[in-house]
Amino acid sequence: MRVAIIGSGPAGFYAAEALLKRTDAAIHVDIFDRLPTPFGLVRAGVAPDHQNIKAVTRIFDKTAARPQFRFLGNVCLGRDLTVAELRQHYHQIVYAVGNEADRRLGIPGEGLAGCTPATVFIGWYNGHPDYQQAQIDLSVTRVAVVGNGNVAIDAARILLRTPAELEKTDIAAHALEALRQSRVREVFLLGRRGPAQATFTHGELEELGELDAADPLIDPRELAGCGPAEELGATPVDQNLRILLSYAARRPSAKEKKLHLRFLVSPTEVIADTAGRVSGLALEKNRLETRPDGTVVARGTGESEVLEVGLVLPAIGFAAEPIAGVPYDDAARVIANEDGRVVDPVSRAVIANEYVVGWARSGAKGLIGTHKGASARVVEHMRADAAGIAARELPEPEAIVSLLLGRGVQVVSFADWRQLDAVEVARAARRGAPRDKVVALDAMLEVLARR
Repeated sequence: MRVAIIGSGPAGFYAAEALLKRTDAAIHVDIFDRLPTPFGLVRAGVAPDHQNIKAVTRIFDKTAARPQFRFLGNVCLGRDLTVAELRQHYHQIVYAVGNEADRRLGIPGEGLAGCTPATVFIGWYNGHPDYQQAQIDLSVTRVAVVGNGNVAIDAARILLRTPAELEKTDIAAHALEALRQSRVREVFLLGRRGPAQATFTHGELEELGELDAADPLIDPRELAGCGPAEELGATPVDQNLRILLSYAARRPSAKEKKLHLRFLVSPTEVIADTAGRVSGLALEKNRLETRPDGTVVARGTGESEVLEVGLVLPAIGFAAEPIAGVPYDDAARVIANEDGRVVDPVSRAVIANEYVVGWARSGAKGLIGTHKGASARVVEHMRADAAGIAARELPEPEAIVSLLLGRGVQVVSFADWRQLDAVEVARAARRGAPRDKVVALDAMLEVLARR
């Protein structure tokens, strides 16, 4: 039986691993990616100063070494290949395309120069080809990061790291050079709800207190009703609150940079200066309201303030991009599905032999490791649905490659990626880093063409 997986990030690789470990059927897996490089979020989303998380690629390397596995990089579904063609060449299809779009604030001034989605900033410093030309103005001294999740913390932390801290990471060379010249001295991390509703993990939060040149600052009034620390338990929320209370109790140090953690504020307008660039962010103060179902929401109080900043980075969530031929849930902004089985978005009827894993299934929820079990569960659905489908005759396995080559697509194999990987690792020796990424698509393909 042949399976196509679209997307080579963690969820896609976890699905491939679960499929190839099956002993009840002979499975061959082809993973496609629109980029020449595998690993998706691990390469282009995980912060460069979190190399321990990136080590998960060693597991993916073992999956890729299986003889029943094939990587076809630099192939974009909807551009180089259609869903109808996938159906002709494979018995089952798994979409693992992640969430490549961002959610917007929806407020006046959001389109101003200097208001940039955190997805762009993160892609820029991680060397994602889509964002290599992004214009990130680091000549400003104050930045607002809107959001209370790990992505927001990552953005704030990278802005506040010293060049010495960053140069030993795999941060993109162009971003490292720009951050060397950065004038940013204060970052404001803004959450619309309270500290107990923040979604960052305690490890990420704790890391903010260990920066070489920056201190986390919290007005104790922001944490009213959250303590005392000795009465808090061991839940994730309590762990966060304990860390926040410790930050609020700190005495100011001589460190040159500051991270201000604010809660219960919502942006209402991005304010422009006379040149049409960001000069401030209007905020409305909120109060918390508990709904009958127990969920907690933020309600505006009408009280407002203006925060003077020169750069705004919204980090309020992600969304899957629609793909031609793939059912899409406009409300949830994911591929339409029922527990991983792709469905018609209107009738909810199951689309036979098509599945979805990772953030494209659930939205941006869970850490990388949590998707191992989730992908395996979807593979169990595939197994349950597979009775008799392997009897359907397909074109030869090489037919899909011939089709792509006939269209002028330079298909990148996993062996090709290994060559590019070796080049990046060798380049990094100059600064003692784990890798120095080749960022531009044409440069990647040129490296492979020379070898």
